[in-house]
This record gives sequence, structure tokens and C-alpha cells, in this order.
Amino acid sequence: MSTENRTPSGAPGLRWGAAASLADQGVAALTNIAVVVFVARQSTASDFASFAVVYAVFALLLGAATAYVGQALVLRRGPEAELRLHCRVSAVFTLAAAAVIGAALSLVTAALAALGPGGGLSRGLAALGLVLPLLLTQDAMRYAFSLLGRPHHALGADLLRLAVAVPVLAAQPYGAGPGRTVAAWGLSALPALLLSAALLAAATRGAGWGDPRALLGRRHLGRRFLVEFGVGNAASQLAIVALGLFASPPAVGALRGASTLFGPMNVLFNAATGFGPPLLARFPGAGRQARAVAGAGGALAAAGLAWALALLVLPDRLGRQLLGDTWDSAAHLLPATGSQYAAMAMGTCGLLLLRVLNPRATLPVQLVFSALSVLCLLGGYAAGGVLGAAWGLCVGSAAKAVAVWLRGALELRLTPG
Repeated sequence: MSTENRTPSGAPGLRWGAAASLADQGVAALTNIAVVVFVARQSTASDFASFAVVYAVFALLLGAATAYVGQALVLRRGPEAELRLHCRVSAVFTLAAAAVIGAALSLVTAALAALGPGGGLSRGLAALGLVLPLLLTQDAMRYAFSLLGRPHHALGADLLRLAVAVPVLAAQPYGAGPGRTVAAWGLSALPALLLSAALLAAATRGAGWGDPRALLGRRHLGRRFLVEFGVGNAASQLAIVALGLFASPPAVGALRGASTLFGPMNVLFNAATGFGPPLLARFPGAGRQARAVAGAGGALAAAGLAWALALLVLPDRLGRQLLGDTWDSAAHLLPATGSQYAAMAMGTCGLLLLRVLNPRATLPVQLVFSALSVLCLLGGYAAGGVLGAAWGLCVGSAAKAVAVWLRGALELRLTPG
């Protein structure tokens, strides 16, 4: 949704705002990639497998927070004073909710560890609970700055986070363990959080304080977005977490390592989703919009396959510098993961077209084919281990892409002109 009618006076221009938003998205993605790479390099395969499960839990909680708070926040409209108030309320709500969820996660994990053998996984989850308020609140402020027309503030905070996280993780000794690693990673977000809080306080000066409990109301848009996230993304994340908890943590480490190598593709997917709708609006007619989206999907799919080919010919020595001991298991998954990302490219662009033509059409597709992807993941693992799981994810993504484009073709027939 365009922010031109919501941007306060004195904010950067539209082009600079778009460039800063894209750069911030890239920096945030680079930080996540750097975290996984540094942890993989300085961990044993067993420790990284435990960290991968913890990271999957974090990704699940971050996605839920983004859907419930961030996506609803950037759709706010109204006078500038109200927008500033909404930003403050959303930040306070995220901090409080993350503190409650984090405390519960730490207490439950500690209780389970007391009843069982414990280990690196339990220590990693306990540490995640302690640092969760820092991580989620700092991310939530990125959406507040977007609503206020100040994406350069978010970019500055994320650059600081990257600058702190890399040396902090690099300073950890080899084999430090998931608990210490997760704690160091989470605490490295504190300077960026403090900077974001100071910038947000300055940008919302005089806005007053609202009641954060308003975000628990039945009319809050975040409820709908949370359902869509649960249908589209959380199901597969939960399946991966279950795979690590009940079947094979090393399988999760291999899958996480392989997907981390495709981090640049995720940046392109997010950019297409975020900036696609206003760009498509410039094309007259649904037919031209569909052709533009199909061309973008083909280009992204080709880029994904080319990236996979480049990784396949990467020398093992360089691969181990990226992922450490996890490289050997992740390298075997590259053909499957590369094919999956090519399918995801077409599916992402197909969903973009559906959102432009008929936003209500995306939820049924997400519901059916996200469940299918989970079945393909688990069935693939049962049939062929971690390699089977990777190909199962690929099959699920391909099926979803086909369904999205078939539904898009139907919507094109129903769209006038």
C-alpha cells in the first residue's frame, strides 16, 4: 500500500524512501545470514543442529509478531498525531508480549530440562526466551519507521545491529554451545534497540501514550494477518521444529544451512512482495499485469537456478568457511533446495498477481497447499531422510506455484478488461 498520503512533512521523498526501505530489507536479511554463517563456522555439527531448531522457533515467533503487529501497523491511516500514537502503542505492546512469551518459553524449557537429559537444545531455547524481547521489539520498530516515512532510521539501526552482531559472534570460541551463542546473538541487538527507541521517541514526541491492550481487540487487523501467516508459513516452520525435536536435529541443521545459502533469493522475494503492488498498478489492464508478473517470476526462477549452480561448483574449502561442519550435509541438498527456490519464485509472483486481482483468493490457496507442503516434507523425510525432506519441500512449493497460477488464470477471465 502506498504511503504517500501518510508520510509526514519533511520526510524523505518517495524514491529515497523506497531505496532506503529496500536497503534496510537487505541489511536485515544480511544480518540473519551472517548470524547463521558465523554460528555454523564456530559450532560442531551437533551444536549447530540444536541452534537451527532454536532459530526455527525464533523465525516462527518473529513471523507471528510481524503479522500481528507490523503488517497491521503499516496499514494505519489517519492524522499524523494518531499515527505517531499507534507507533508507540505497537512498540510497547511488542515489548510486553515478547517478555511474557519469552518468560514462558524459558520456564517451560527449564522445567523440561529438569525432567530430562537437557542438553544444548534446552539451553538454547532458554536463552532465546531471555533475549526475545530485544529481538522482536527492535524488529517491530522497523515498521513504525516505515509508517512514519522514516525508513532511513530503520536502516541506521539495522546497520548498527549488523556492525555489533558480527564481531560479537566472531569473538565466541569454537564449540561455545547453543546457549551462549543465542545469548550473545540476542544481546548484540541491544544497541540497535536503544538507538531505535531514541529515534522513535524523537519522531513521536508529544504523541502521548495509548493502551497497548487495544491490540488485543477483536477488530485488530493483525488477527487476520496472523491467520494468514499461520497458514502460509508457520505450518512448515512447526514441521521443521517437530522434525528436530522428535526425529533428527542434524536434519534441521542441514535444511537450515542449505536455505541460508539462498538468503539473497529471499531478499529478492521480499522486495517483489513489498514493492510489487504499486509497480503493477502502473501497467494498464490485468493482462499486462499478468505478463509482467510472469516475466518477473521467470527471471527470479532463472536467478535461483543460476545461484544453485554457482553453489554446486563452489569448492568444499570455501563451503566449509561458510557453514563449517554443516557444509558437508547441506551441500547434498543444493539441487533440491535450488529447485525449490525456483518454484518459490513462480509461486511468490503468482501470489502477488492474486493480491492485485483478488486479495481474498490467496487464503484458500495458502491453506490447502501449505498443508500439502508439510505432508511432502514429512513424507519425504520418511521415505528418503533429509534429502527426501528437501525434495518434499520442492514438490510442495511446485504444487503451490501451479495452483496459484491456475487460480490467477481464472481471476483473469473474471476481471473486466
